[in-house]
Amino acid sequence: MITDDAHLSAHCDHPVVVGVDGSESALHAVRWAAREAANRSAPLRLVHVCGLATVRRPRRVAPPRDFHDAVMAQGRHWLTEASSVARRTAPGLSVITDLRAGAPAEVMVSESRTAQLVVLGSRGLGGFRAMVVGSVAVALSAHGHCPVVVMHSSTRDNVPRDGGSVVVGVDGSELSDAALAFAFEWAAAHGVPLVAVHTWLDVHLAGAWTTLPGTVDWEQVQAGEEKRLAERLSPWRDKFPRVEVQAVVRRDRPDRALLEHATGARLIVVGSHGRDAFAGMGISSVSQTLLHHAECPVAVARTDRR
Repeated sequence: MITDDAHLSAHCDHPVVVGVDGSESALHAVRWAAREAANRSAPLRLVHVCGLATVRRPRRVAPPRDFHDAVMAQGRHWLTEASSVARRTAPGLSVITDLRAGAPAEVMVSESRTAQLVVLGSRGLGGFRAMVVGSVAVALSAHGHCPVVVMHSSTRDNVPRDGGSVVVGVDGSELSDAALAFAFEWAAAHGVPLVAVHTWLDVHLAGAWTTLPGTVDWEQVQAGEEKRLAERLSPWRDKFPRVEVQAVVRRDRPDRALLEHATGARLIVVGSHGRDAFAGMGISSVSQTLLHHAECPVAVARTDRR
């Protein structure tokens, strides 16, 4: 139920898209996406990509027709199964299925152009065998046109939790603003609290501080970073007054701090590759760590729809 202004319904004509490949991980992604689509009053689009690669040496040879037909038939079966799961999860939801041939990453990036959200399982079969967190999700993070949510492998045997807060990484960049926008909208739509995590010193750079005079006032630095985060959050608090916000400022590596706060979280949100001049760590590196190790779904937000 929408608990604040219907911000997530602003693009209800754009579907929530899910990559389907017959794996249990993908079916959990379908369940999560079906609930999300229903909450956004958006259609759910289920896409399976058959990777029917041709042989290029010694000459270009297409797969045998029988093989082609069998692969496509299996794809249709997986889509039918996923459609049934989606309809049971969210009765009355508009569900569209699409069987495609091609390279999974390319197809899903193309799908993201008209989607408001793309959801993927972190481990799969078939076209997504090459470990989604290392290929398709990375491609979407770098080249996609909408946010992408990846269900981590730790959730493939268990439906992601319904409780817990939304955790968002804040590094002061434009892409951090994209993460904040997604996180606040999601928290407002689902009626859950938000934890904003900002780290002001990457431990990889800690050695550099040892060359400075021993006059650094660490409490003053901490206070300055707390003020910085408060200023960053202020317009979002005003826009979403019903969202309960906890601001966390840590002298730590951003990936470690976010993983710590992601324990028990419902969703964790980061930008695709911002850089904080003070922390010195690109958020893309952080998102890579989270995609591999977070125990909850990870949303990677982008700044615009191109």
